[in-house]
Amino acid sequence: MGKKEKCAICSETIELSFKAMEEWKIDGTLCGKCYSKQLHDYYPGEHVRVNKHLD
Repeated sequence: MGKKEKCAICSETIELSFKAMEEWKIDGTLCGKCYSKQLHDYYPGEHVRVNKHLD
């Protein structure tokens, strides 16, 4: 099996990877939890965050 990637923010193993937006200035891929948090932080408003209770 291939080597699992680690999240650029939390360093946890990524099951489903997300690419960071250029304006976030993050090098590497993100896990779903960190991607969701970044979206919320950079684009405030009425976004529905899944698994927010895991923060």
